[in-house]
Amino acid sequence: MIPSKARVDECRADLMEFVGKRRNIAPLLVRLSWHDAGTFDAASGTGGPRACMMFEGGEAAHDANAGLGVARNLLAPLKEKYPDVSSADFWSLSAICAIQVMGGPKVQWRAGRPDAKSGSESVPDGRLPDATQGCPHLRSVFHRMGFSDQEIVALSGAHAVGMCHGDRSGFIGPWTITALEFDNAFFVNLVTMKWHKTKQANGLEVFVTKDQPGIIMLPTDMALLSDEKMVSWVELYAQDRDRFDADFASAFAKL
Repeated sequence: MIPSKARVDECRADLMEFVGKRRNIAPLLVRLSWHDAGTFDAASGTGGPRACMMFEGGEAAHDANAGLGVARNLLAPLKEKYPDVSSADFWSLSAICAIQVMGGPKVQWRAGRPDAKSGSESVPDGRLPDATQGCPHLRSVFHRMGFSDQEIVALSGAHAVGMCHGDRSGFIGPWTITALEFDNAFFVNLVTMKWHKTKQANGLEVFVTKDQPGIIMLPTDMALLSDEKMVSWVELYAQDRDRFDADFASAFAKL
């Protein structure tokens, strides 16, 4: 059952208030929605946003989803107020609200994502991006879902918020010094700062800069600069915040 517009509006208002009071969890809610949706395979019609992580095992246990139980548990008490809203819709709408709370663009959204009925509907591990890889890997992941190179770069701009945690992705550090502000700082940092390769204590390779000690870039981030079809979009979004907002909103709505 798809909830009415009035019911969706009520849910959205509650989520805006909820996230607004807990701004520090906003990036995590974006990650929850993205990892729920990012398993989609256009050719087979499998995966996609259906809250399969709410079941033990399966997608909830995938390495790429480490730490997302925190987001699910935080949302659970408010979700109980909306039994008529699917968990997939609720997670997706929470991300839309989180982006807005952080100063990002308004993203078009509609209800109607049915939930998985059991963990057996989980897709195999490995459909989400591996940050140690390059652009060929990014293309294999995002083209599988039906995204263009431009949309890959636009969605990468979400790295303006949040940070990497050692007990989740293995990497440690934020991409920007304004990790709760949704803007084009990721692209600005990427193109204006001088980056050099290093290894973190756990052996994972990252890129750091003396221009802003403490922030990092991942191998997949730096790869955008060396790809002739993607770098032009990186440079455009670094110069034009409005264009980035518009393109990100369109790509995230599609996701």
